[in-house]
Amino acid sequence: MVKHKYKFHPEQLIFVKVRASVREKFFWIMKYVAAAIVVSIISYLVFPFFIDTPEVRKLRRENQELLFNFDIINKRIDQLRAVLEDLQKRDDNIYRIIFEAEPVHSSVREAGMGGVDRYSYLEGLSNSKIIIETTKKIDKLSKKAYIQSRSFDEITVLAKRKDDMVRSIPAIMPISNKDLTRVASSFGMRIHPFYKVLKMHTGMDFTAPTGTEIYSTGDGVVKKIEFAQRGYGYHTVVDHGFGYETLYAHMSQIIVRPGQKVKRGTVIGYVGNTGTSVAPHLHYEVLRNGAPINPINYYFNDLTPEQYDKLLEIASQPTQSFD
Repeated sequence: MVKHKYKFHPEQLIFVKVRASVREKFFWIMKYVAAAIVVSIISYLVFPFFIDTPEVRKLRRENQELLFNFDIINKRIDQLRAVLEDLQKRDDNIYRIIFEAEPVHSSVREAGMGGVDRYSYLEGLSNSKIIIETTKKIDKLSKKAYIQSRSFDEITVLAKRKDDMVRSIPAIMPISNKDLTRVASSFGMRIHPFYKVLKMHTGMDFTAPTGTEIYSTGDGVVKKIEFAQRGYGYHTVVDHGFGYETLYAHMSQIIVRPGQKVKRGTVIGYVGNTGTSVAPHLHYEVLRNGAPINPINYYFNDLTPEQYDKLLEIASQPTQSFD
C-alpha cells in the first residue's frame, strides 16, 4: 500500500495530508509487483540448490531404488549363470560321456548375439549404460539356456536309445573262450609273423580250429563281406551304430549277407586260415568312429572280474601276432 504523505501548511501551521495522484499510486503498485516477481524468480532458481523439493526427493528416492533393484537383478543373473555353467559341465563331462556323445563345442555355447546396433534403442535413456549391460547379460544367459535346453533334448533322445546302444556295444568275445586259452595276440605293437619286425597290431587274435563258430559281439547290421588273397582274407564287418564297427578276419566261411541284421551272439561265420595268416585263427577288431581301439576293454558282458584280470595279464605278454 502507498503510505500517506504529509506537508506543513505555513498559513495554518499544521501538517495536512497530501493525496497521491493515480499515477503515483500506479507507480508504487508496480514497484511492489516487480519486487515480488524478482523475489519469486530468485527463490525458484536458487531454492532447489539448497533445499530439495518434495518432487526432487521423490525422484532421487526412485532413482536409488532403481539402482538397488538393478544390483539385485545383476546378482541374480550371476547366480543363474553359475547354475547354468554347472549344468553345462555336467552335460559335457557326465551325461554325454555316459551316452558316448560328443560335448557341445565351446564356440557354440559362447557365440555372440550379433548386430552392432542391437541395443541402440536403449541409448539416451536415464542410466542407459546400466540398462544396456544388464540387457546384454540377460540375452547371453537366455541364449546359453536355449542351447542347454536343446542339448538336454538330445540327451533325452540318447537316453531313450540307451537300451539299443547297450545291446549294440561289442561286449563279448567273438568265439567261445571261457578258459581264456585261445588268446594268441593282443592289441598293440607286436612282432609280425612274416616280416619279423615290430608292427602295430590293431586287433586281437584268437586261435581256434577251422570251423569254430564266430559270434557277432553286438547287435548290428552286416556292412560288408570281402574276400582277399592277402591281408584279412575272407572277412566281414558289422556296423553296430553309435560309432561302433567290428571286423572278423581270416574266416573259412561267412553265413550272413550284407544288410542282414544280427544280434549279439548270432553266429556269422567260422574260423579259417585265409589271407595273410600263419595258422587257423580269428583276427578281431573293434573300431570307434573309424579308428581301431583295444577290444579287451569291451569284454564286460561275459567275463567275471577275476577272468578279466587274468585276460589282462595274458594280453600283456609280448607275443607274435598271427597275421
